[in-house]
Amino acid sequence: MRGATDTAWERRAERRAHTDYTGGVYGSMLAASVVIGAGTLGRFPRLELVVLLLVTGVVFWVAHVHAHLFGARLAQDPLNRRVVLHVCRDEWPILKAAVPPAVAVAVSPLLGLDLPGTMWLAVAVAVAGQVGWSVAAARRSEASWRLTALTAVVNLVLGLLIICFKLIVTH
Repeated sequence: MRGATDTAWERRAERRAHTDYTGGVYGSMLAASVVIGAGTLGRFPRLELVVLLLVTGVVFWVAHVHAHLFGARLAQDPLNRRVVLHVCRDEWPILKAAVPPAVAVAVSPLLGLDLPGTMWLAVAVAVAGQVGWSVAAARRSEASWRLTALTAVVNLVLGLLIICFKLIVTH
């Protein structure tokens, strides 16, 4: 039985070693944009924002899976369960990145935040996720600390551009 456990552990380690963090960076930017866009529409219940974040994550995840399966993969590999599950797993970070901002929105009343405070918290969490995913990608690829810092700064600037958009649109 130990051999089967070792093999499963080795497969998980192999998957982690080849994880693509692009979806996490993209999903975090998407989540920040959803919060910014929703905030420009006026006041609404927090539950709606949580649902909007999660549903948008699911829709974009499905769209990316579909694009990969029927765009690039279909021309290269026949579709089977293994291929579909592989693509679903590879694109999972898009959806995964929507969860922390949604959780931030859900717990914001416990922190005593009003709706504008909730929006800022969710955007901050999404931008932090975007930077975190990019740093994780750089470290996983064994990039130098200088390149890791550069990718963090670039993603922080992109996040700040999203925040600037919010400030411009709402004022």
